[in-house]
Amino acid sequence: MPNLSAEQLEELRQIPTCSVANAIETFDVMPRTEGFMLPAVKSIFPEMGHMIGYAVTGVITANMPPSSNMSVSRLDWVDTILSVPAPRVLVLQDIDYPNVIGSFWGEVQANIHGALDCVGTVTDGGVRDLDEMRELGFNAFASDVLVSHAYVHLIDVGVPVTVGGLNVNMGDIILGDQHGVMSIPQDIAADVPAAVKRVEDREREMISLCQSEDFSVDRLKDQLRKMYGG
Repeated sequence: MPNLSAEQLEELRQIPTCSVANAIETFDVMPRTEGFMLPAVKSIFPEMGHMIGYAVTGVITANMPPSSNMSVSRLDWVDTILSVPAPRVLVLQDIDYPNVIGSFWGEVQANIHGALDCVGTVTDGGVRDLDEMRELGFNAFASDVLVSHAYVHLIDVGVPVTVGGLNVNMGDIILGDQHGVMSIPQDIAADVPAAVKRVEDREREMISLCQSEDFSVDRLKDQLRKMYGG
């Protein structure tokens, strides 16, 4: 479960996802093809900036009415949400994807979940009521914008989910911005800001050279060898 202070979490929130992804690569804790969502899940409100929180997971469907053995009480959902420390990000896997037919998220759900210290959602399902959600400041990353909620309902909560190709568990650190959504491994999260600085310091050398009046191909090759070898 989460082991970061509020200050550490806020420090991470202010870092762009691309920089965090670069930093995580230096720890060699996973293949570079993992740890982030594919572009099907995109920022609905890029102007809201960065979102970070601890994952609360659930599974939804909207293509048929709920049945007694295929539905989860919204009261149980509230208890599941409160089992994870704030700030919280709701990560919902829509089993209808890619044929999404209903939006779980809209004005009412954003208000309910915002009152429970949730800062936003990530889903491969739909969202609607965009103006109202934007005004509330409830962030959203989704695959679709849809008019109707259809028969949308929860069918499981607090379980591992896969959204946008990313496996997410309860309590995972989720970071999102205009570039997309990623998770930050708990065991290295506290060390990521320092790693970001180290990577950006190296990159700054290359950028400064390319923008310098003293730029030359020979100096560029020297810098390329330093960065990439060969």
